[in-house]
Amino acid sequence: MVKHHGIFQGYYFFHHMGMDHNLRDNYRDVPELFKRTAHFCENYDAAAFDPDAETLPLEFFEPMVRRVFAEPKRTLYEATFKKIG
Repeated sequence: MVKHHGIFQGYYFFHHMGMDHNLRDNYRDVPELFKRTAHFCENYDAAAFDPDAETLPLEFFEPMVRRVFAEPKRTLYEATFKKIG
């Protein structure tokens, strides 16, 4: 699914770039891959291409982003951070 995600996502915008938005049809011969990836893109990506979609302001996400980046996790630099702190 991840490998071909961009091609399936292109269904929603390739036609704006002069490309065939049905390029994903090349994978219809692998039904499970096609179904799973098309479903994912329809449910999670399609709204990103809808200019009228309801969205939250960036400020809503700021506390979450700060929490995630508050301290390094599983990094090769961990020893350096421990020496500094």
